Amino acid sequence: MELRHLRYFVAVAEELHFGRAAARLGISQPPLSQQIRQLERELGFELFQRTRRRVRLTEAGAVYLEEARGILSRVGQAGAAARRVARGEAGALAVGFVASATYGLLPTLFRRFRERNPEVALALNEMSTADQVAALRSGRIQLGFARRPVGDEALAAVPLLDEPLRVALPRAHRLASRRSVPLRDLAAEPFVLFPRAPRPGWMDFVAGVCRQAGFQPEVAQETLELSTTVALVAAGIGVTLVPASAEALQLAGVVYRPLAPPAPRTRLLALYRPDDQAPAVARFLEVAREVIAGRR
Repeated sequence: MELRHLRYFVAVAEELHFGRAAARLGISQPPLSQQIRQLERELGFELFQRTRRRVRLTEAGAVYLEEARGILSRVGQAGAAARRVARGEAGALAVGFVASATYGLLPTLFRRFRERNPEVALALNEMSTADQVAALRSGRIQLGFARRPVGDEALAAVPLLDEPLRVALPRAHRLASRRSVPLRDLAAEPFVLFPRAPRPGWMDFVAGVCRQAGFQPEVAQETLELSTTVALVAAGIGVTLVPASAEALQLAGVVYRPLAPPAPRTRLLALYRPDDQAPAVARFLEVAREVIAGRR
């Protein structure tokens, strides 16, 4: 038995006329009659009572009609569901992201993607860049939003957003009244920074831009969360460098100032495995590009 047998049967059962059913199916009547006879032989009972004037469903045929309609409906639903997944309109997508990205691009991006693709279940995970790289390698996530350095050239990296750095200062700090702060003027300042483990990327980046300005940052306190870092700046423990979008994290006792030109910049990247052909990844990146274009 094949699905076409069910479709032929349903057409005849609904038309109760072999000629009209054949025309509806786009085939000639003799092959249709043969296919219905073949189905009846396989089932072991008659589906139709046939006379020269009319065709009627048998009692068994009426029961079989309801079941056949259900099977064809489920087959159609299965195909539609699979097509939605194939187009990236349904399914699941695991995403990793650095905390600093949540103050700028990501809230708008997540909201827009969910509006466009309500049948895609998003699993969102706040992770350091290094953790995202490991999770992408192992397949625990399919897409990451990270900052350089990535440390894995095998991953595809799509640039999304370039941001200048800001220095976060205690409100009473001697540099807080300036419109911009030369990076070298922070040489004698204690810094509040993420530790190298588990976040080597940002620590190495900050240390690198400070070295380019001629000094090694003195770390007074290490924290694991951006909000905690800014809170400790407010407490006067030290200063820190953050992406410009992190200015949205407003706490009493903290001011943000631009760095004097040429100010270092940080780039937000979308990371994924080049061999990952998941359509939802492509759709997410499409929405990301659209959101960024709108921001510009």
